[in-house]
Amino acid sequence: MKQLEERIRQEGLILSETVLKVDSFLNHQVDTQLALEIGQEFARLFSGKPVTKVLTVEASGIQFAMAAGIALGVPFVYAKKKKAVTLSEKVYSAPVHSFTRQETYQISISHKYLGPDDKVLIVDDFLATGAALVGLVQIVREAGAELVGVGSVIEKSFQEGRGLLEQMGVEVHSLARIAAMSPGVVRFVGETDAAAEQTKENL
Repeated sequence: MKQLEERIRQEGLILSETVLKVDSFLNHQVDTQLALEIGQEFARLFSGKPVTKVLTVEASGIQFAMAAGIALGVPFVYAKKKKAVTLSEKVYSAPVHSFTRQETYQISISHKYLGPDDKVLIVDDFLATGAALVGLVQIVREAGAELVGVGSVIEKSFQEGRGLLEQMGVEVHSLARIAAMSPGVVRFVGETDAAAEQTKENL
């Protein structure tokens, strides 16, 4: 998705070889038009699949799951990181380790909103270590639902997440795949080093 790649180039802050900050347009302040276009792109990529629900984990995947749900005409559900006092019914759950927060938490989804009749598309903002997405895959399978695939907005292809998901037999589509990055330089998968250096010159 070229528009997304250009926004990463123009506004993304590369803090290290593994940390990319995109909070000016994706996951703190959100460009709503871009979010809707991201949802439409996920709908296009998975158009041949009979999706009944879009699934994500709170919080920064919610806007993209909602946009994909709107484009596909289906509900979206998000896994909660903490069990609310109002959530008294049975839940599916899985442990997830957060790389950015350096903590492990339990994500959960009520049995009422996910079941064997569902065909699920998982959507999230980042695919890096894959911990959150692996947890969601485990929940989908525990529920007996059919997983049609995973869509990530930005993938750090130099980390292990895609490999873990593919080992689980999951179809993965990412809209912007970063092959390597360092402060001032980002290189997307399939891109030359010269193009990455151009990024540095533009900053």
